[in-house]
Amino acid sequence: MKKLILYALPLFCILVGCHTSNEKSMNTIKVSFSETIHAENVDGRLLLMLSNNDEKEPRFQISDGLGTQLIFGMNVEDLAAGEIAPFDDSVFGYPYESLADVPPGEYNVQALLHVYETFNLSTGHTVKLPMDNGEGQQWNQSPGNIYSKPFKLTITKEAIQNVEVVMDQVIPPIEGPEDTEWIKHIQVKSEKLSQFWGRDVYLGAHVLLPKGFEDHPEAKYPLMVFHGHFPSDFGGFRTTPPDPNLKPEYSARFDLDGYNIVQQQEAYDFYKRWNEPDFPRFLIIEIQHPTPYYDDSYAVNSASQGPYGDAITYELIPEIEKQFRGIGEGWSRFLYGGSTGGWEALAVQVKYPEEYNGCFAACPDPIDFRAYCLTNIYEDENAYYYQSDHKKLEVPSHRNNLGQIQSTLRQGNHLEYVLGDKSRSGQQWDIWEATYSPQGEDGYPVRLWDKMTGDIDHKVADYWKENYDLRHILERDWEKLGDNLKGKIHIYCGDMDNYYLNNAVYLMEDFLESTTEPYYGGEVTYGDMDEHCWNGDPDQPNAISRLRYNSMYVPKIMKRIAESAPKGADLTSWRYQ
Repeated sequence: MKKLILYALPLFCILVGCHTSNEKSMNTIKVSFSETIHAENVDGRLLLMLSNNDEKEPRFQISDGLGTQLIFGMNVEDLAAGEIAPFDDSVFGYPYESLADVPPGEYNVQALLHVYETFNLSTGHTVKLPMDNGEGQQWNQSPGNIYSKPFKLTITKEAIQNVEVVMDQVIPPIEGPEDTEWIKHIQVKSEKLSQFWGRDVYLGAHVLLPKGFEDHPEAKYPLMVFHGHFPSDFGGFRTTPPDPNLKPEYSARFDLDGYNIVQQQEAYDFYKRWNEPDFPRFLIIEIQHPTPYYDDSYAVNSASQGPYGDAITYELIPEIEKQFRGIGEGWSRFLYGGSTGGWEALAVQVKYPEEYNGCFAACPDPIDFRAYCLTNIYEDENAYYYQSDHKKLEVPSHRNNLGQIQSTLRQGNHLEYVLGDKSRSGQQWDIWEATYSPQGEDGYPVRLWDKMTGDIDHKVADYWKENYDLRHILERDWEKLGDNLKGKIHIYCGDMDNYYLNNAVYLMEDFLESTTEPYYGGEVTYGDMDEHCWNGDPDQPNAISRLRYNSMYVPKIMKRIAESAPKGADLTSWRYQ
């Protein structure tokens, strides 16, 4: 009998309140996969989804927001074709913790197996993780994952019995983007990462070439690194006007009709700006560095993910500069990005102060862990609930610009726990653990807090502080870092950031503005009533400014180059018209 790992331990039931047969007859949905699509036994995370919304397949309707549908998850090891994996009331789910809690009604049911691979790490550990397969670490569309077609299931007050779900579909491979006149694509095998993971690991990048690249072989170019989530291709660059036949699409996030047309127009406008005589000639790159834990590595070295910071800075970027005639010196490299990319831009500048000449960090992920969103990981005892003797109030995790709450910290973490244990969900809270935590005895990241209860492990918090709390690191090491960071730090955040990221920016600003000697010489600015991803433009809303990253910081970059380039630096070969 093959091994199935189900979350039905007595302790777990005490924590989350599992249902028993005394309360209701046990529900069971049997899941298996067909031997016609996969002959070998598999490991992975098996997911069962239910949806009462017919607009999309259930696998595309799972989220941390109010519109989420239902999902339940378990680990499977060495599962054979045709072997039954039973989902019963003891299997943990979201937003209902048990199948017994699902209200009666008609649902679309679907199963998906997120396939794990085995890695023999250089640390001596063996771990099972989902490798990215070109999709940017998305469980619901990762090539090679096995799934079933949805079908209707009517749930009544009686127990669910004799329901079988057979996974007989495989997500197909993804074709990579093709080179164009303007955009080139590069992949570099990283020796550092390959050694860590015990298999070949490649880093990729999309490279936007400047006007006149072929006509000016004598020119060498500064480099702008646009950090962010996994890019399928270089975004925001279009050589033709918007498609006149494009059907307008409504953006709920920005409350704008026809936002897809706006995006195409902004991409075309950037192409025209890129070609204007007065625009400096740069290389711009967007990096592909997904890991088995997330759609990107956070661009720093870490215990559980390996030396991604060194691999990007010392392997990938020099190879790009070699192939595309980059200047290849620290004064000529600049970093920018928002959210994850904002944290990366600042963290890389701090970790590699001489290799880059400035960062523009918009709405960065928490840069002071006293404000890890709404949690102080050093002083709070529990992340999910505010401290109170008599009242149980959950900590929010997402709001709109009016402060209305869409989700809580507990709910988001419980969704992650359904998608994958041991920080394997591929989601936000888990990647922070995979990046910032020490490696556990089992080879996986050590939890900052108990995923079920929210109780914080302050020993882990201390590790985070010394290695990844950017405000603490700057304050601790400013005496040796200050001279190399003067004029390089620029931070932007909306004061109604959806994830409360502005709270950490306030704390960073307090240090930078009041206690740095030498003075940091950069800027920290806020957008009034602006939400997540406000990036420093006081005249445009998020919907527009987020589409202008590649041009909005150029005047500041040019000013920085003029002030800081060393004597004899090449300031002319790339300034042609």
